[in-house]
Amino acid sequence: MISITIDATAAYPLVDQIVAGIRRQIDERCLRPGTKLPSIRKFAAAYDVSRFTVVEAYDRLVALGYLEARRGAGFFTASLRDAPARPATDDGGKRNEELVWLLRRTLDAREDTVLAGGPWLPNAWMDEMGIRQSLSALARKNGTHLLEYGDPFGYLPLREHLALTLSELGIAASATQLVLTQGTSQALDLIMRHFVKPDDAVLVDDPGYYNLFGNLRLHGARLIGVERNANGPDVAALEELAKEHRPRIYFTQSAMQNPTGTDMSPHVAFRVLQLAEKFDFMVVEDDIFCDLQIRKTPRLAALDQLNRVIYARSFSKTLSGSLRVGFLAARQPIANDLADVKMLTSITSSQFIERLLYMMLVDGHYRKFLSRLHKSLEEARLNVAHAFERIGMQLFVEPEAGMFLWARFPNVEDALTLTDSAGKNGIMLAPGVVFRPHLQPSPWMRFNVTTCDSPRVLRWLEQAVAQGGKAERPEAAE
Repeated sequence: MISITIDATAAYPLVDQIVAGIRRQIDERCLRPGTKLPSIRKFAAAYDVSRFTVVEAYDRLVALGYLEARRGAGFFTASLRDAPARPATDDGGKRNEELVWLLRRTLDAREDTVLAGGPWLPNAWMDEMGIRQSLSALARKNGTHLLEYGDPFGYLPLREHLALTLSELGIAASATQLVLTQGTSQALDLIMRHFVKPDDAVLVDDPGYYNLFGNLRLHGARLIGVERNANGPDVAALEELAKEHRPRIYFTQSAMQNPTGTDMSPHVAFRVLQLAEKFDFMVVEDDIFCDLQIRKTPRLAALDQLNRVIYARSFSKTLSGSLRVGFLAARQPIANDLADVKMLTSITSSQFIERLLYMMLVDGHYRKFLSRLHKSLEEARLNVAHAFERIGMQLFVEPEAGMFLWARFPNVEDALTLTDSAGKNGIMLAPGVVFRPHLQPSPWMRFNVTTCDSPRVLRWLEQAVAQGGKAERPEAAE
């Protein structure tokens, strides 16, 4: 009997929630080998999700070796002798367990817990009223968009509008070169499915995005970390690593990098592209935080014009984790291939949600919201940065945009040792270890400026600095 928890309001995709829940039950032996799973129709009805969501989750579990599909009989948990070998890149399975643990803690955090290192904006910062108004207006429109499947490439008017938006960044792309996705996570996953084979060397930022690392491990990749400096990746190290490992692809962020908040300088960006050409690897530019930046910095995709660069972006961080719309842009043959992969794995994305986003983009709702958000973020970022410096914490850089600060205590070499103490005070930290490709110890931590102006957080940090990183309970935590 399957018993998993699914939260349709969470930022964590429904497919990923189902996959993680069933994997956990199989790993914990709650589901024995040979157990028949509910049919796609019954599972969808029981958990109030679409059949396409269940199909994608079951297919992914088959690919991972957890399920087997029997023609005419359904899906069963794989027997030990029939289970395909799961990709093993060193102790990647154990490392993914650590990342899943962090994601689960973040998603399941109690309301009174302060997500000091959280990955998203608080609900109060989002444009809920604008979303409600646009939803109501869209529902009143005539047409069959509530019932029909969409285009595998995505809603054409939205793609045309996004192509114009890309031109403002200096990226020349037609609507046919854009593929709409269910957030950046799906965009990156489509790229991995197409380009990454088991045991391929893949370059990633170190530190970088932990969910990306976990997904790459699911595809059997060998993660090669490239140290991130204040002005972007260490290009000397990048050259040596490319020479040694001959990577297939490099996943990076040129602006407001997660977790450091750094921007790639023009000189570094040019050098990255030179090395990609020299060593024949692709570059994936994840620009998920683009709309948080007022003064745009150079993008790799603009310098390269989508020759070796695939550009990915999303609106999940600025609109809503539930309105999962993202897109990727690539040269035409690659865009065609990735649209095919999308069609095979999820048929289409939600045309209704894509129409909703299009309406918000063209009627001015989103632009007005961003203007307010930029001001609020700038104020919070300056306030928290000054508070950290006053307390005695060290900042990696002071970013010009975004919601993250990468900071450390002066006398602490492994920030993971602070998480229990913070947790006892209702504060959830994001220690640097989880942002490193192989979970190496790190003194650094990611802080979200929208939550770190809390008196409880600042008091705890101040006491922790005073006690050499060993604070337990602030005298008057609020």
